Amino acid sequence: MLKPLEIIINQGMKIGIVCYPTFGGSGVVATELGIGLADKGHDVHFITYKRPVRLTTFHANVFFHEVTAMEYPLFEYAPYETALASKLVDVVKFEKLDILHVHYAIPHAIVAFVTKQILKSQGLNLPIITTLHGTDITLVGNDSSFAPVVEFSINQSDGVTAVSDQLKEETLATFKINKDIRVIHNFIDFSRFRKTNKDHFRKAIAPDGEKILVHTSNFRKVKRVEDVIRIFEIVSKKVNSKLLMIGDGPERKSMEDLCRKLNICDEVRFLGKQEAVEEILAISDLFILPSENESFGLAALEAMACEVPVISSNAGGIPEVNIDGVTGYMCEVGDVDGMAKRCIELLEDEISLAVFRKNAFTQAKRFDIHEILPQYENYYLEIIEKTKQHSNQYLT
Repeated sequence: MLKPLEIIINQGMKIGIVCYPTFGGSGVVATELGIGLADKGHDVHFITYKRPVRLTTFHANVFFHEVTAMEYPLFEYAPYETALASKLVDVVKFEKLDILHVHYAIPHAIVAFVTKQILKSQGLNLPIITTLHGTDITLVGNDSSFAPVVEFSINQSDGVTAVSDQLKEETLATFKINKDIRVIHNFIDFSRFRKTNKDHFRKAIAPDGEKILVHTSNFRKVKRVEDVIRIFEIVSKKVNSKLLMIGDGPERKSMEDLCRKLNICDEVRFLGKQEAVEEILAISDLFILPSENESFGLAALEAMACEVPVISSNAGGIPEVNIDGVTGYMCEVGDVDGMAKRCIELLEDEISLAVFRKNAFTQAKRFDIHEILPQYENYYLEIIEKTKQHSNQYLT
């Protein structure tokens, strides 16, 4: 049975959120969304295998349910999906959730479908929303071994959202989707991401007044981290500068080796994973994002909120965030010389750099969490109501 909509509106929703609890964009967005919804009075339940990295402080309306996959000699790998589905059934029933929102199609959308079927067999019709984030469609989901399951699970969701118009279009071009896909862009929390005075920190990084360039990613091939290093090598020959590399991943060791080969180790710092990335962005002059594909470009948006212009590729959903010639510059994927040239142009012109900083902040305000949260709230209520109507039709 579903609660009457007026009760849900008056009392606030009970929302379940399933995500990867890591530094990746989908996990960050899911966590920030949950915190924002909790701040507005909704009860938010995170269900995943460890506490999300952005869930660092106590929130009165936020609850965390850890999923533990038991180890058995029979299994080469612990059956996480089965454990997650079982946990979801338990949480939904005990906490009386109104809706379940799963982020990243693989494997969460199919686990949500299984959960829904189990609950339906017990007389409960739980609305399910799946949010597509990018590589779950463009990279992993497009693999022939996953594609049928991804397509099926999307079509079985009660609601589907995508973080950019480009990702929606690519999903529709890749799969046979019979569901409407609602575009709800990623967002930024300006209470956290904003330019603050960190001059003492800047002097420690750049004691001789060097310009500071920054890159943040999970250091995978698709991020083209080597391009970042080669762009900086060109820039550093013209502009006294430093490069800060935030994050970690499979490409880090080879990038460290490349810096040694190019003899720029003194100018490049690998900082690893950072929870307080906003403090680093606050002292930065340019953000470099040469990715082969980005469904949205959340890292760029975080930089722009801190008044840092972006030099990027024109791939994926990046053009929906970074405006060429206004908030930064975009070049073709792999155009190292072009991106380096644009970096040098801005770094050598303080007046233009100041204008681009202001423009970056103005553009970022379009994605303020307070603008995006109501879109999710309204969509939740819409899907809850549709599910309720469908249940009533089924019963009659």
